Amino acid sequence: MRNVIVKTGTTEEYFARVRETAIQLDRGEVPKQEFTLTFEDPVDMFAVMSPARLELFRAAKSDPSSITAIAHRLNRDRSTVKKDVDILVAAGLLNIEEVPLPGHGRQKFVRATADRIQLQAVVV
Repeated sequence: MRNVIVKTGTTEEYFARVRETAIQLDRGEVPKQEFTLTFEDPVDMFAVMSPARLELFRAAKSDPSSITAIAHRLNRDRSTVKKDVDILVAAGLLNIEEVPLPGHGRQKFVRATADRIQLQAVVV
């Protein structure tokens, strides 16, 4: 797994990171195994990284399982957890993996894509 940094920043900072990664790759270097998710506005960052979604991330990291099982563990409504899972999947913080069930069928498991999330917000 990798380290994920969720932070506020400008478009210019984003493109500077992309350029630095491209330069490292051109030199044959291996870039850092980290993923940065950047928001221009702290309000947007905290809308995605709500306390309930952070709790969901922790639950998926500690015990990957179905949306229904995670909702039950967190004592939350399944449909609300599903919406939060979709948002965190779109952000690259969770993924959904289909696992064959013994005998027949398949089940979707929610897994964290990172060992940890580091939140960084600058308010000006």
